[in-house]
Amino acid sequence: MIRLAAGIDIGGTNSRFGIVDANGKILAHDSINTTDFPDAKKLAKTIAHKISDLLPNDSELAGVGIGAPNGNFFKGTIEFAPNLQWKGVVPLAKYFSSALHCKAILTNDAKAAALGEMLFGGAKGMKDFIFITLGTGLGSGIVVNGELVYGHDGFAGEVGHVIMIPGGRICGCGRKGCLEKYCSATGIVTTYREKLSVTRKKISDEVDSKYIYERAQQGEQAAIDSFNYTGEMLGLALANSVAYTRPEAIFLFGGLAQAGKLIFNPVRKNFEKNLLQIYKGKIKILPSKLKEDDAAILGAASLVWKEVK
Repeated sequence: MIRLAAGIDIGGTNSRFGIVDANGKILAHDSINTTDFPDAKKLAKTIAHKISDLLPNDSELAGVGIGAPNGNFFKGTIEFAPNLQWKGVVPLAKYFSSALHCKAILTNDAKAAALGEMLFGGAKGMKDFIFITLGTGLGSGIVVNGELVYGHDGFAGEVGHVIMIPGGRICGCGRKGCLEKYCSATGIVTTYREKLSVTRKKISDEVDSKYIYERAQQGEQAAIDSFNYTGEMLGLALANSVAYTRPEAIFLFGGLAQAGKLIFNPVRKNFEKNLLQIYKGKIKILPSKLKEDDAAILGAASLVWKEVK
C-alpha cells in the first residue's frame, strides 16, 4: 500500500488541492470555488470526497495538510481571516480529519510554502532560512534549526506586518505603515500611482504589477523607480529580520519575485547596506525553486511529510 499526502490550499476565491508523494510529485489535483461554501464544514466534506476520488488504487492517505490565511498550527483553526467569508474561529483541521479519517495539520499558507521550500525546493539541507511570498500581500515563514517558528500562540513570524513607516499607508490589519503595503503586488501599484501623480500623468484603472514590470522593461523611469523603492523597503526589512535569526538564506517567492533583477538588485543592494557588519556578505537572497502553480499544494502536503519523516 503506497502512502500519499493530500495538500489543500484555502484561498479567498479558490481552494486548490492535490495528491502528493513523498518525493514532492503532484500525482493529481483539482480545485473548487471557496465562495460557493458559506459553511466551512460543507467545503471540507466536498474537498474530502474529491480527494478520495483522486487517490490511486492501492494507496492510502498518510495525512492531509492545509495551508490557509490566519491558520493556527497549534489549534488547527482559521482565526478571523479577513479575506474569507467564514467569521470568527473555524476548526477546519477537525472538519477534514473527520471527513477523511486521518490526521489533518493546518498552518498559515506562507508558512506551509516555506516548509515546501525546505523539503522540495531550494532550501533542501538548510536548517535556518526565511521565506517571503510577494503576492497580493507579503507572507512569510521563518525556519530556525529545521523548524518553523510559530511562537507562543501559532502566529509568530509576520514579517509583512512590521511597521516600516509610522502613520503610513493603511493596512488590512487595521494599522498603518506595514511592510506589505509597500512590498507586494498591491504595494508597488500604490507606489507607481504616487510617482505618476507627481508628474500629473493620467493613470489607468487597469494598472497592476505586471503592467509596471512591462513599463520598467521599456525604460519608463516611474516604473523603474517603483521597483527601486520597493526593493529599498524590502532590503531594509530583511536586514532587520536577519538580526533575530541569522538565516543561511532568504527566498523570495510570488508574482513580484518573477520580476528578476528589477526587484532582486535593489533588494540585495539595500539588504547589504543595512546589515550589521558581522552578517555582511554571508547571507544569500535567492528566488524560490518552487513552481508558482505547485507551491501551495506542495507546501500544504509538506506539513504531512515533515511529520512522517
